[in-house]
Amino acid sequence: MSDIDISSQQAAIDEFQGNPGDRPVMRARFEHNGSPRYMLYTIKRFGYDHDHGFHLDLRLVSDELEGGRETVEAKLQDGDADLIDIDYISTARERADGAPIVAFHPYGQTVGGLVTPDDSPIDGLADLSGHRIGVVRRRDKNWILVRAACRESHGFDPDETATPIEAGSKVELTRLLEDGEVDAILQFWQIIPEIVETGPYREVLPMSKLVDQLADADDDRPIPISTFLTSEAYLADHPDAVRGFTAAFQDAVERLRRDDARWETIGEQLMYEDDPAVVRAVRDRWREMVVPDWDEATVDGMERLFDRLKAVAGPDALGVDELPDGLFRPTLEVDA
Repeated sequence: MSDIDISSQQAAIDEFQGNPGDRPVMRARFEHNGSPRYMLYTIKRFGYDHDHGFHLDLRLVSDELEGGRETVEAKLQDGDADLIDIDYISTARERADGAPIVAFHPYGQTVGGLVTPDDSPIDGLADLSGHRIGVVRRRDKNWILVRAACRESHGFDPDETATPIEAGSKVELTRLLEDGEVDAILQFWQIIPEIVETGPYREVLPMSKLVDQLADADDDRPIPISTFLTSEAYLADHPDAVRGFTAAFQDAVERLRRDDARWETIGEQLMYEDDPAVVRAVRDRWREMVVPDWDEATVDGMERLFDRLKAVAGPDALGVDELPDGLFRPTLEVDA
């Protein structure tokens, strides 16, 4: 176990923050235990933001909820950030409620997994009834996927037959499992290796399988669940910075896909558990889930998944009836 915390991660990032000069500044606010920080740190480390004509001001924040919203959501909607990432169902929910936010580029298939103690009787979704299941919140994408898959394949809704327990953060979710207050958790993918590689726990089912199942996805084209967001105002005022970020992101993805040594540094600087087995597991999963670009077929897949979730789990589970107009802004359209 490393002694990494938010402040030490931020210090590692600040070493490469640099001076914006006359470049437009993009204030990026990302969770201290979220996977985008690996890529964003790489952008800063190699100066890809300046290479593409903007300055990324990167700050790490809490993963707790503020008024029912993730901290990063709150910061974007309150005008304290220009760039965040969240899942597109949450984005649709907030935009439908009037938030002037847009998804301008994919990040990846950022779903989690069902994790239990090694000796748990839970071996799959069919076994969830009667158990306490830890979730960050009941409208978390992982719980929505589980509810839809259980209703479609097993004839029950675990929101009714199991006991979902909201943790409010990823850190608290792990604590609930370790202290035996729940029988299983739906943890985010990048934290699962820290749990299963170092303790008596196992991943029963990755949620990526449910995404592919529910969306009839092509295995070679993972459907992105999370996207990068900005505000309508920032997009209108700084379209070149938004385009610059997509190019910097792609540079960082290319670097992290080929440079194993870079992941060793990321483990030392940014990971709470820097065991080599954990770092390798996170690296390999990241490479599988990241989506460096999108096109019409990608967006069609995202819309298809939403429609399937709505049909199976219902709009109440999603918290939104439809994907609002203007939600997705593919890169080629960022020129207005």
